[in-house]
Amino acid sequence: MSAPRPAVFLDRDGTINVDRHYLGDPAKLEFYPGVGPALRRLMDAGFLLFVVTNQSGIGRGYYTEADMHAVNARMVALLAADGVAFEKIYFSPEAPEQPSPNRKPSPRSLLDARDEFGVDLSCSFMVGDKLIDVDTGRNAGCAASLLVRTGYGAETERKDAAKLVGAVVVDDLPGAVGYILSGVNAPPAGDRG
Repeated sequence: MSAPRPAVFLDRDGTINVDRHYLGDPAKLEFYPGVGPALRRLMDAGFLLFVVTNQSGIGRGYYTEADMHAVNARMVALLAADGVAFEKIYFSPEAPEQPSPNRKPSPRSLLDARDEFGVDLSCSFMVGDKLIDVDTGRNAGCAASLLVRTGYGAETERKDAAKLVGAVVVDDLPGAVGYILSGVNAPPAGDRG
């Protein structure tokens, strides 16, 4: 069996792409600037890439699972132009009030990636724009959880500063990649910004 490998787990909406509030139309997919090259840098450094996304719009009846797969397929195809490939996209289709073993902040998807792909969670990272993303990484025992200020991130930083202690707060996904690859500590969460 091969040695455990590090991974970066990424929220989708608000982190990789602009949050369209229940994105079900692939034509409305829009990446934040620099996402493709940033993800490629992670791959070049030896990280496996995974998407971990709550898609409650399916459970709420706003769009279908097929719509979500179409959005994901477009995301994968567009990012392939930068040489980016995800090992797997984990998704939870349930609405918040429905039972769900994988819905973030549950670490189940990350634990599944550990078991399926030989991921070493202790040297892996979770990146997202909500407190549930930060908590998912914490719950899985990741090296660090990073909050991006895109999507709901800036609001989360303001509203939940006390709950972000120990998390790394950066402007965007390229900033998260810079942090991960440099190992340099960012200012503590809750600082002005």
